[in-house]
This record gives sequence, structure tokens and C-alpha cells, in this order.
Amino acid sequence: MTWERRIVHPGLNAFRVIRGTNPSDVDRKAEIQLRAWNEKWERELQKRATTLDKLQKKQFAEGRTRQAAEQLSTLERTLLDSLPRDHRVNWEWLKDTGPFLPSEPIKPIAPQLPPRPQRGDNRFKPEIKLIDKLFPSRRQERLAESLALFEMAEVQWKREVADIDARHQAKKKQYTLALEEWQKERADFIQKQASFNAGIEKRKEEYEAGTPSAIIEYTYLVLENSEYPDYFPRSCLLEYLRETKTLVAEYALPAIGLLPTLKEAKYVAAKDTFSETHVSESWLHRTYDDLLYKIALRSVYELFQSDTAKAIDVVVFNGLVTATDKATGKEFTACILSVQISKSEFMEINLAQADPKACFKKLKGISASRLADLAPVRPILQINREDKRFVESYAVADSLDSSFNLAAMDWEDFENLIREVFEKEFNRNGGEVKITQASRDGGVDAVAFDPDPIRGGKIVIQAKRYTNTVSVSAVRDLFGTVLNEGANKGILVTTADYGPDAYEFAKDKPLTLLNGSELLYLLEKHGHKAKINLDEARKLLGEKER
Repeated sequence: MTWERRIVHPGLNAFRVIRGTNPSDVDRKAEIQLRAWNEKWERELQKRATTLDKLQKKQFAEGRTRQAAEQLSTLERTLLDSLPRDHRVNWEWLKDTGPFLPSEPIKPIAPQLPPRPQRGDNRFKPEIKLIDKLFPSRRQERLAESLALFEMAEVQWKREVADIDARHQAKKKQYTLALEEWQKERADFIQKQASFNAGIEKRKEEYEAGTPSAIIEYTYLVLENSEYPDYFPRSCLLEYLRETKTLVAEYALPAIGLLPTLKEAKYVAAKDTFSETHVSESWLHRTYDDLLYKIALRSVYELFQSDTAKAIDVVVFNGLVTATDKATGKEFTACILSVQISKSEFMEINLAQADPKACFKKLKGISASRLADLAPVRPILQINREDKRFVESYAVADSLDSSFNLAAMDWEDFENLIREVFEKEFNRNGGEVKITQASRDGGVDAVAFDPDPIRGGKIVIQAKRYTNTVSVSAVRDLFGTVLNEGANKGILVTTADYGPDAYEFAKDKPLTLLNGSELLYLLEKHGHKAKINLDEARKLLGEKER
């Protein structure tokens, strides 16, 4: 499951869609990006504030003009820049080949011990004077003093050596523990890296074998890798029709208000002010129309050019724009252009020389005469969001409280509850969830359409209000349903739990298994409380434990 957050920086005219596997990850990435933009904007403001002298201000204006010219030129090169590039996914680049960064702990070197005192050292030799020689007792006294000094030095040396050795042994023990931890972390890193890379290889094999979900994931990667300015939405929804080798793409196009309009900046020395010249409205509308046709042709080109598995014979491209209705102030989304293109016909076109709009019309594409008006058109072929199995749903979650036992609720209510909670989950990304006709046949209970360009697409959801462990056969059935429906993923939700064989079967497949505790967590996440008591439910439902 993927989360999405859109962030904008008006000063820099920057727009980006941040995605991640959980909300905290998305928020963290968004904060990092916003901080980077703010720092960049602060530098820009400081640059403007410190550009006091006229020459500097003139140079600043000229720099803004060059930057504006480059931004406008980038729009004009939208199609041409893509043609010489290889858009095939490089599977090796997707693999993790980085080294294990923490360095191996350094083994402590045996310390150099101080020299042991020797009885014959000069400092231990007694100083025998003439009077000492005359009196033997004095001589013996001097000898005793030197011996005592030596013995004291010997004791001190032993203590020092013992202290040095103790510290060295402590360092060796510390090193041994650190080495074991390092070796464990390194082995874990290597194992995870190998597992990740094996997953990439499996995705590659599935793509080359023509698995629909793998084809969709591959084409998502192709479109995601396509370089556009920051303010482009970069979002799409894909569907692959295996029988006809047709890829349907619903692609988010930029609204006209996101395009840069600055043409020239000047410094007026006499007034010590800056003046700006912007492109004309007619030029902006012509450029906008031209840009959208270029994006459509470029996207189709990249999909065909990258099709190493020869899985795509036809692409249907539907261009969608999300904008604000000036009359109502409400946001709306409209399909404003649609085209169906066969690979054999399209790859014969010399895109470097073709006029984008004329080419689009030659391919029998559908659009209004002026795209800037955002006049909606009927898509040639839509991603199938309608299904005769879809029925009206009803709300259940608001009637729950902490005393309500989900395991004992009506099975139809349970299916509607699952639809409702996933609708709240997917609505965060602009997705939608539909419930299917109640049948209790173990088929599709709900279908989610997630627009996320990496992990999104069509997702089938099955709800199992069980009081016993869900068998592996139910998980196998879900996987078969995912394949039959041409979905990207399957989610199985139960009030009970799954056996080890069920989890083992789901591993490395596009399946997510949610047990009772995870369902309660999901409900609480969206502001609802309930409980699951399987024993109580068995008694209420008259079921017997299998």
C-alpha cells in the first residue's frame, strides 16, 4: 500500500508528488524536500537582498532571463529530448549492489609493556661512601635500602602490567562483541540484499513471461523514469488487456496554471527596480496545447520503445487534467485528449520532424480544438472501473463501538465495513473502492482503483468474517482471482488469522493478508473502535471449531 502527498513551493514554482510505503515515510520525505526548497528559496532571497550594486542587479536580472528562457525551452523540447534516450528498464540498476558501509571493527593491538626493573639497574645500586665502607652496619643498611627500592619498583611494575593487561582484555572483549555484531549485521545485510535482488530477477522473469501485473509494473517504471519539470503531476493509472496486448493509460497532465510564464527580467537603474515581461496569453495557450500533444506522443513512444517483452501492440492514452473551475472554485478532473495507437503504425512516424498536433490528429486522436479550454472528451477506451457486479454500498463503521464484536456481525455488513475502511485508506491517494454484489461465493468482495504510479492499479479485496484459521486454499483462491481479474494486487481481510502455510504461499506474490488485529488497527486508524472475540462469536453464530 502506498501513500501520497503533494507539495508545492510557490516561490520556486516547484511541485512534487511524494510517495512512500507509510504515512511517516511520506511525511519525512516531504519535510526533507520542503526544507531543501526553503533553503534554496532563502538563498535566492538572500541573493536578491545582497545584490545591492547596479551591476549585480543587472546581472541578476539577466540570470533570471536566462533561467526563464531555459524553462520555456524545456517545454519546447519535451518530445525531442526523449527521442534519443533508451527508455528500457535496466534491471541491474534496480538491484542493490551497494557495499555494507559500516567498517569492520579494528582489532586492538597488544600494548607495549614497560621494561621490567632489573636488580642491576643503576637506580637500584647502593651508593657506598667511604664511611659506609668503614662501618659494615652502614654498608648493610645501604644495601637493604637499594633492595627495598628494587622490590618496590618490581611491585609497581607488576601492578602497571596487570592494569595494562586488564584494559587490553577489556578492549579485546569489546572488540569480540563488536565483531560478532558487525558480522551479524553484515550477514543480515547480504541476505536482505540477495533477497531484494532475487525479487528484481523474479519481476524481470515475470515481465518477460508476459504476466499482466508485471507488465503494468514495468510500464509504471518506464513512465516514472521519464524526466519532466518538478511541477508536472507525474501520476497515472494503467490497465493491461492481455488478450489484445493493449495497454490503457490514464495519464495526469499539468494544468495550464502550473506552466512558467516569465519571459524576461530587467533591472531599471533609474528607478532601482526590477520589471518583468511575461508571455502573452495567446502564446501560453498555443504552447500549452503543443505541450500536451507532445506529452501524449512522448509517453506512447517511451512505452513502445521500452517494450522488450513485445507485450504491447496497442496503447490507449487518455490525458487527464485536474484544475479549479473558475466559476465554482471547485476542483475537477477531465479527460481532454484520447488516442489509440498501434505499435506498427506509430514506430513508422518520424517524431523529430512531425508536428505534434497534426500527428495526433493523423492518428485519429480525439481532443477539443483548444486544449487550454479543458473541454472534456469521451475516452476511446477507459480503464474498466465499472462492473455489473458493483452495487450500492452503505455505511457501517459509524455504528461500531468498542463492545461490538466484528467476528459475529452479519457477513454482508462485514463486507460493507471492509469496503468503507479501505475507501478511507485509498481516498488519501485519490483512489476509489467499489463493493460487488453480495454472493458469499468467495469471489471479489470489493475492487479498489489506486492511481499511484508505482504500486497502484486495480486491487481486488476479499473479506472473510471467520472464527477459525483461514486455510491456504482461500489464499490460493485469492491469487487465482487476482490473475483472472487482471489486477495488480489482492488483499484478504479476516477477523481470525492465517496459518503458516497461508503466509508461505503469499510470500513473493502480490498478496496482502490482514488478520483480525491488523483490521482493528486499520479501523482505529480511521477513528473507529470495535473488538474481535472469536469464542463469543462461535457461540453466537452456533459454529463449531474446526
